Amino acid sequence: MTQSGLPSQLEHLLTAAVHLYAASGGDSLLLLADHPLDWELIRERIGDVPALVAADEERALAGAQACGFTEVLLDIGDLPVHERLAQALLECVADEKITADADIIAIYSGFEAGTIDSVSLLRLEEHLGQLTARDLRNLETKVPLETLKLVVDLAVEIGREGREGKPVGTLFVVGDTRKVMQSSHATGFDPVRGYGRGERKLNDPRVREGIKEIAQLDGAFVIAPDGTVEAAARYIDASAENVSVAKGLGARHWAAAAITRRTQSVAVAVSETNGTVRIFHNGEVVLRIEPFRRAMKWKDFEYEPPSGE
Repeated sequence: MTQSGLPSQLEHLLTAAVHLYAASGGDSLLLLADHPLDWELIRERIGDVPALVAADEERALAGAQACGFTEVLLDIGDLPVHERLAQALLECVADEKITADADIIAIYSGFEAGTIDSVSLLRLEEHLGQLTARDLRNLETKVPLETLKLVVDLAVEIGREGREGKPVGTLFVVGDTRKVMQSSHATGFDPVRGYGRGERKLNDPRVREGIKEIAQLDGAFVIAPDGTVEAAARYIDASAENVSVAKGLGARHWAAAAITRRTQSVAVAVSETNGTVRIFHNGEVVLRIEPFRRAMKWKDFEYEPPSGE
């Protein structure tokens, strides 16, 4: 401990972060915390530098806001630190706490859990590409952001974990439920049929675990704007005319492009090949997430028109 009461390593890292902030012309500090810290002492050390604090549990944020820190609750579990950082940045941009081209000084546990040991300069323009709050709001006009986050988080888990050691690909179509149901049909047995609406909410952990199990079935999940699973194992009937997807993507991604071009829905497709999650809106991919590598990156895509066969 130093005389200030902070661990010596943390105090040195905070000093280095403030110097890096000043030297780089940074926009804010971001401290990724996995346990409660003395926010008053940290604020004394960094002075009036703008700072955000991100954590997976509310207890780790206790008292931070009162000391002038902007709080970011992640609730994404034991993911690698680079994915937690990426999610924190995405949350901040979505909530307009920072801009999409901000330069952020991140302070985090890069090597040993529970010990803050790393400082990095993150240039969001490089890490998040074209990601903007406006883009996220465009999606939110069709689907509430809270529901979209539930679906995307679930899709990323499926892409990363698979089921019983095997990769799993699936498709979620969210919003504009009536038209999506009209533009699809049951492939056969629907495992969610017969349950009450209260038993089909994605914010229920038991429902999410059930979805992971039946994601192995063919067809798409249809999700209402309020997060209710309306149907499962649906075959998409929407025409793929005038839509294009990247080379190498299969029928699931063509279906995602087609249904979002025909309806006001947002589709989230999980690739069985590598676990990549793609979000489709208005017939195009708007966000690509790599569950096994660096999350939340916008990409440029090569488009291949339908063959007409």
